[in-house]
Amino acid sequence: MVNAGAMSGSGNLMDFLDEPFPDVGTYEDFHTIDWLREKSRDTDRHRKITSKSKESIWEFIKSLLDAWSGWVVMLLIGLLAGTLAGVIDLAVDWMTDLKEGVCLSAFWYSHEQCCWTSNETTFEDRDKCPLWQKWSELLVNQSEGASAYILNYLMYILWALLFAFLAVSLVRVFAPYACGSGIPEIKTILSGFIIRGYLGKWTLLIKTVTLVLVVSSGLSLGKEGPLVHVACCCGNFFSSLFSKYSKNEGKRREVLSAAAAAGVSVAFGAPIGGVLFSLEEVSYYFPLKTLWRSFFAALVAAFTLRSINPFGNSRLVLFYVEYHTPWYMAELFPFILLGVFGGLWGTLFIRCNIAWCRRRKTTKLGKYPVLEVIVVTAITAISAYPNPYTRRSTSELISELFNDCGALESSQLCDYINDPNMTRPVDDIPDRPAGVGVYTAMWQLALALIFKIVITIFTFGMKIPSGLFIPSMAVGAMAGRMVGIGVEQLAYHHHDWIVFRNWCRPGADCVTPGLYAMVGAAACLGGVTRMTVSLVVIMFELTGGLEYIVPLMAAAVTSKWVADAFGKEGIYEAHIHLNGYPFLDVKDEFTHRTLATDVMRPRRGEPPLSVLTQDSMTVEDVETLIKETDYNGFPVVVSRDSERLIGFAQRRELILAIKNARQRQEGIVSNSIMYFTEEPPELPANSPHPLKLRRVLNLSPFTVTDHTPMETVVDIFRKLGLRQCLVTRSGRLLGIITKKDVLRHMAQMANQDPESIMFN
Repeated sequence: MVNAGAMSGSGNLMDFLDEPFPDVGTYEDFHTIDWLREKSRDTDRHRKITSKSKESIWEFIKSLLDAWSGWVVMLLIGLLAGTLAGVIDLAVDWMTDLKEGVCLSAFWYSHEQCCWTSNETTFEDRDKCPLWQKWSELLVNQSEGASAYILNYLMYILWALLFAFLAVSLVRVFAPYACGSGIPEIKTILSGFIIRGYLGKWTLLIKTVTLVLVVSSGLSLGKEGPLVHVACCCGNFFSSLFSKYSKNEGKRREVLSAAAAAGVSVAFGAPIGGVLFSLEEVSYYFPLKTLWRSFFAALVAAFTLRSINPFGNSRLVLFYVEYHTPWYMAELFPFILLGVFGGLWGTLFIRCNIAWCRRRKTTKLGKYPVLEVIVVTAITAISAYPNPYTRRSTSELISELFNDCGALESSQLCDYINDPNMTRPVDDIPDRPAGVGVYTAMWQLALALIFKIVITIFTFGMKIPSGLFIPSMAVGAMAGRMVGIGVEQLAYHHHDWIVFRNWCRPGADCVTPGLYAMVGAAACLGGVTRMTVSLVVIMFELTGGLEYIVPLMAAAVTSKWVADAFGKEGIYEAHIHLNGYPFLDVKDEFTHRTLATDVMRPRRGEPPLSVLTQDSMTVEDVETLIKETDYNGFPVVVSRDSERLIGFAQRRELILAIKNARQRQEGIVSNSIMYFTEEPPELPANSPHPLKLRRVLNLSPFTVTDHTPMETVVDIFRKLGLRQCLVTRSGRLLGIITKKDVLRHMAQMANQDPESIMFN
């Protein structure tokens, strides 16, 4: 405290920021963080810990704990994300089967678990056992006939409606941020935007519960995208336990990048794909240290999921397949065609879905989220039940489409006409003519494909957790399987054609329809999300098909090229723009010839810039300026006449500084002079105590000249994560450019509404 009797001009006035006070360095909701400032604060903190560690053994141990805290956080994230993913998988399995029947021995068993435990299950009828009863058998003791079918149909619809209603109600009442995929918001948060509560504990709890409900309801959505959001909530929770991360928003985002990798790792059972997904698709700032930690978090998460073993096959994924046939060069043509289909489907989906979501935002439809979910669920359930390929869960459907037809397969897709003279080993079944079951499956798949394409457009973006990976893969897998069967039958019936002559002799196993399904799934997922490298790695980790990297790469690249020809935005970037998040995409190119002076404010005819002077404004002057404006900060100049730049003061820190000074420092009143210099200004003897705020001031704000090309300014904002940039000429302040000014200018240059980038 300053002694009340001390001379106002004396040098021992407290620069009160030498002592930390609450909330300094934090940001308001819906504001952007200053990456450079956060990095500088972490460097200072690290320097202080290193110098202290030489003082005593205890300080050295504390420095070791600080260094290891990052790895501890990664371990905890991996363990919790893996556990939640395992629980979600098991719960979805049980609740999906609950729509069709119930296990009499233990109602919490799924159909498969129920029949595993039964002694009366035979290998031929492994899907049937007395302990598992359909609703018609349980309620009216009938398993066949029209009345049994209608009753099962009604129960299926009722369960679906109940699950969807519970999910949308929980989201609306307890955690509005738990809806959607979460990836667009995660991308925005990782770019430095603050959305308080989006990664909170309530969001984590409600998203986990409602994710089980919506996937079980049979809606055309997946749990993979939302699992990234769930893992990031885990990351946010654990980082709040360590001051190193809780007090530094930049460091916190390094943890969230690694958590996103763990989320994809458990969603697909693809640890390496998860790390690449975080690097390619989600993260904004990804230093080498984050790469290692992401790798560790993804490893722990995958190991935890493998320990839980939710699929009962000792694999991390439901889709694991082993093909026994190589692929041939001539097959690259249908693979590339599937890539073209994936690109076209991606473009169609993004345009239709964004148009529908915009309509939802701008019309009365958006006011009735519960009704919308109920209607879409009812339409989905009524349309899905009659077709066996839409009735089952989408993950099981993809698994069946990926599978190769072995001797033990009971699927309709494997109903080929067998040659009684065939004496080949089981794993090398030759190509055969298609039977009735295959043709039935083909038209059912065609109907299922049309249904999935249409219903997914309306489902994604509703006020429930909704992922897009699985529906996109299902669309591609159905198209791919049909193309695969077509090529297989063509090769069988026309093996003498020049295309097939070299590699497809009679009695040979030369075409694998399951591989085409896998390539189609990759193409459609790539078309929607515009992923390339991480997509291929996820696909071969997902299926174990290491030999088929080239077909996957060909399809993924073709899909991206075709989709990019119609528009550069993937679905997540499109939703970021739709919601007006301030996101500067690193992938966008700025090619216009404009200068900083064209974008900076104030423009001609506008009032001059609101600035602070270094030693001539009173506390009351500054408080009035803060009250009358809503700017995030103010440049500090020598005087209004010279306009020579000294530094930049953040609005929030000025407010906190003045509030704390009034409480903790005697003699501070409204007409106290505020100064930002080392020495207090010369004041009359009877004037009140001045307030020194040197430590609030950023003495090295980022500046450009008025003739700097905007191309360079945009690049600086992207790569350094700036919040604002000051424009000067010969050291004299001319104006300011904020991140939103840059986004508005880019929108104007692209002939879009500049106000569309404002957060809504």
